[in-house]
Amino acid sequence: MTTNIAFIGFGGVGQALAEILRDRKKSLLTTYGLDAKVVAVADVMKGSVYHPDGLKIDELLTAVREKGTVEAYEGASQVTTGLSSMETITKTNADVIVEVTFTDVNTGEPAITHCRTAFEHGKSVVTTNKGPVALAYRELAELAERNHAFFGFEGTVMSGTPALRMPKETLAGNQITEIRGILNGTTNYILTEMEKGQSYKDSLEKAQNLGYAEADPTSDVEGYDARYKAAILSNYIMDTPISHTDVECKGISDLTLEQVQSALQEGKRWKLLARITRENGKVKASVKPECIENSDPLSSVTGATNGILYECDLSGPILLTGAGAGLQETGFSLLIDLIHYQKEKKLAKI
Repeated sequence: MTTNIAFIGFGGVGQALAEILRDRKKSLLTTYGLDAKVVAVADVMKGSVYHPDGLKIDELLTAVREKGTVEAYEGASQVTTGLSSMETITKTNADVIVEVTFTDVNTGEPAITHCRTAFEHGKSVVTTNKGPVALAYRELAELAERNHAFFGFEGTVMSGTPALRMPKETLAGNQITEIRGILNGTTNYILTEMEKGQSYKDSLEKAQNLGYAEADPTSDVEGYDARYKAAILSNYIMDTPISHTDVECKGISDLTLEQVQSALQEGKRWKLLARITRENGKVKASVKPECIENSDPLSSVTGATNGILYECDLSGPILLTGAGAGLQETGFSLLIDLIHYQKEKKLAKI
């Protein structure tokens, strides 16, 4: 059975997923039974287009990349344009909403409202937005369950590296007592450059030139990005709801070159670590720079790479490393969720 998809947001990540669906169409169908058809796109900057029988991905990408709007889609006379995001969610025949809008991490909007509306209309959601999971996970997960909808958000912590589904599925049966992670590639890259002798300022500028850091790097270097991810890990992996405001947070902007170099001479390294710990039935979380021994498994995670260590009572510590950003990698995280949606669909759960 075909799965109709509507994109809410069609920037780099959405386009990356569209390319994957186009290029892997045959293998996705034969291997997983996923017959994905893009029926709608709505983007506040790039317009909207809808056809219940499906849209040609090549023509969508050409329109948005050459004309700057999906409403330049060939055969526009045969499609519906001008639908808002909410209308695209509620009035199209989409089964799954791919929610990849630009979202305010302080409020989680408009992503939270998009997710809530989709679930209320019995539609599934896959998203890479941190806000809905960090700020409203319990509400949205319960709403999805009541309406027999799927809620996928693998890409919210480590992009295409399965930091959420892996512990839930392959580490099932363990009690995870602590999670420690390098969850922000920008800060890890900066610290790695400082170990090479570069100043914080020069390392940050290099990260910006390479596209690892935004023009305003505050969310990364002050730890705010990692703080939201710590809240997601607590909400989902530890099954304990906490607010991002409950996560102790300090960034790396005060770390000096002298501190970084001195640690190296002592056989240590500075890392910006998210730490989520379960103790006496309670969970507490923090994000802050920590000076760790070279023998620590996370010490070897350098550059823009992310790493996460699960302390498990049965299997022992499990280390997972991989990319924490990138358009293709993040597009792949959405594909992971779509494949699992299809698996649950086959089991007639949704």
